[in-house]
Amino acid sequence: MNRRLLHTPEGVRDLYGTECSDRSFVKNVICKKMFGFGFEEIDTPTFEYFDVFSEEISDNSARELYKFFDKDGVTMVLRPDFTPSVARCASKYFLEDDEPLRFYYSGKAFLNTNNLQGKLKESTEIGAELMNDGSIYADAEMIALLVESISATGLQDFKVSIGDADYYYGICEEAGIDFDTEEDIREQLVNRNAFAADRIMEEYGVSEKYRELIRSVSTCIGNANVLEEAGRLVNNKRSTYAIKHLQELYQVLCSYGIEEYISFDLGMLSKFNYYTGVVFGAYTYGVGDAIAKGGRYDNLLERFGKSAPSIGFMINLDDLMTALYRQKVEIPKREAQITIEYTADNFKEALSKAKALRAEGKRVILKGAN
Repeated sequence: MNRRLLHTPEGVRDLYGTECSDRSFVKNVICKKMFGFGFEEIDTPTFEYFDVFSEEISDNSARELYKFFDKDGVTMVLRPDFTPSVARCASKYFLEDDEPLRFYYSGKAFLNTNNLQGKLKESTEIGAELMNDGSIYADAEMIALLVESISATGLQDFKVSIGDADYYYGICEEAGIDFDTEEDIREQLVNRNAFAADRIMEEYGVSEKYRELIRSVSTCIGNANVLEEAGRLVNNKRSTYAIKHLQELYQVLCSYGIEEYISFDLGMLSKFNYYTGVVFGAYTYGVGDAIAKGGRYDNLLERFGKSAPSIGFMINLDDLMTALYRQKVEIPKREAQITIEYTADNFKEALSKAKALRAEGKRVILKGAN
């Protein structure tokens, strides 16, 4: 037998035993919290048409998709992200009126990342989407839901960092930076590589004034006071409105009583083109990346035929579990199983006892006596 077949491909792994049951417990806790906020479960296909995602990601990110062809030669992809799939589904079935829609999901997402990055190529995501509501209260509800979802797992030492993509986009518009160049700059800023971003701006001929301003975006990090400081740096309407929006959002979040979990980061951007306003991510120690990411995507549903302001987030279950284990957060263990041995003579009696215990919710193994 080819022993290579006993191993998983690079970037995927087997899950079993306690680790598997721990993940199920954490996932159920989060989904229960989302259900408690009035969200309904949705399940979209594992693969979609490539065009569902193609316009929302950069060319570099498109190369990370798992692509294949159906029998008619149409390009398909394993979903790299749930949000466009949920947006497509909602546009088809649910947007006949203007009532807000609330959905939550859980499942696998796939990205063919570079092996040297050390990231999983198959990840488990749990997320929520609120559609048809463009209010600041919808923004606050989703951030509060994220905080409560993470807290419900037992993790307490984390922060939700909030930014607004319009602050950065407003500066780019004022500087006259075209879409393709902006996308290249943003890709570097997402990776916190201000040097590479500055080199792109220099090659494009962006003035030193705006180069300095865009570089400063990645340093506007802190509590609510940083918003006032960032507001003084800009004059354009789009960036100014973004700051005003974040300040008002903070006041609503204080009403939820979660201000201890909140910080601000105006350099928080996404490689996905569909984010239009508020963006946020949850961070904790013991994990190299955000354990959750989200934001507002008011223009995405227009691609599928219905304009509807929307906001959502996803929690990366793999990274969340890493944080829980490294921070030694206690996860309730499954009840110990009961073993009932039987022989040919007492099998019916043993089976009856096992059935009675199982009816009480016990875990029972029937085992033949040696």
